[in-house]
Amino acid sequence: MGIIKRIQRTLYNLFLRPSMKIGLGVLVTGGFIAGIIFWNGFDAGMKYTNSEEFCTSCHTMADNVYPELKQTVHYRNRTGVRAYCSDCHVPHNFTDKIARKVQASREVWSHLTGDIGTREKFLDKRLELAQREWARMSANGSKECRACHDYEHMAFEKMDIMAEMEMRGAAQRNNSCIECHKGIAHQLPVVESIRNEDLDKLLANANSEKITVDQEYFNVLPQPLYLDETLSESIGSLEVATEVRVIEKIGDAEKIEYALWRKNKGYGRVLYGEYSLNTVSAILEKEVAKNEAFNVLEVKEDPLTGLEWQKVTGTAWVKSGGLTADVAPIWEVANASYTQGCSTCHVQPDIAHYDTNTWPGLFAGMVGFTNMDEDTSKVVLKYLQLHSMDFAKKNAVENHQ
Repeated sequence: MGIIKRIQRTLYNLFLRPSMKIGLGVLVTGGFIAGIIFWNGFDAGMKYTNSEEFCTSCHTMADNVYPELKQTVHYRNRTGVRAYCSDCHVPHNFTDKIARKVQASREVWSHLTGDIGTREKFLDKRLELAQREWARMSANGSKECRACHDYEHMAFEKMDIMAEMEMRGAAQRNNSCIECHKGIAHQLPVVESIRNEDLDKLLANANSEKITVDQEYFNVLPQPLYLDETLSESIGSLEVATEVRVIEKIGDAEKIEYALWRKNKGYGRVLYGEYSLNTVSAILEKEVAKNEAFNVLEVKEDPLTGLEWQKVTGTAWVKSGGLTADVAPIWEVANASYTQGCSTCHVQPDIAHYDTNTWPGLFAGMVGFTNMDEDTSKVVLKYLQLHSMDFAKKNAVENHQ
């Protein structure tokens, strides 16, 4: 008990006992003034660290992202209203702002250690830095952006028709701005193509699949077409998910028969899976297409273009190991790649929203912002085309009948 009493007495003398030399009013007033001075100093420091002068004081920002900002509408526009670094990258709410300042210590350390001290180092790290900021803005619903850009006060009718359609949909879904506008103020990172391991697995499964003569199969990935079983002379290429019939097997070669459509114009080198739809299924060498004695099964004229389309059959040889009896796994990989790869810049469009012949142009404009390799992009495009508006309508009619 004596120890406890001594502790209580010590605490009282330190914190509760009135000063014998300085009046209580003086202490309170002095503390109040000291608090004001501290807060003003703290506030001034916060404001300075939010200033453009501070943000561009290191060469990493001044030499890399700041020049990019100066080329955008956020820096210079007809109204003279501009966004500063802190407007987008520092939360406006006090608590979140303090948390962000604490997190910034990691960036200060990277600057001091030269982690991104050169242009080359910055570009190597750019994707990682961008993804970290995108994730932060996605998590808070792009709160900083929406301090100025608010769905509720947008005049959608003043936008062009495509922008209006996208923005009305985004408003209904309450999308985060960063989902569609990742490159709005700074250049997008250069994304290197990454080999899709799932496609390699599909090809490995196809390689172990037992092929039966007189059965239909689907081509997994683009592969050469050959003149004969020696596979010595290439005559073209067989494209993704093209349906063929195996009619002969010799060693490591398989003879296939195809029934595809061609436009009766020029050499007719490109063969399509469907009438009037640009779903590329095979591409023949010019001399082969010129001299090939196609067996024409059907002829139709496209009323929209006036072009004559011919359904033809032909044969060629392929190397064993590239065909599969089930196309569903190919579409599963394609759907996963589309869902993951095409969310870099925006929410993916509904596949059935566009027709088959529109998708190639749209996809060509998007794929450059992804890390898809060439084979993956071909698989995804064919998937989009064969699940487009045209096929959704076709399936709906067949189901109704």
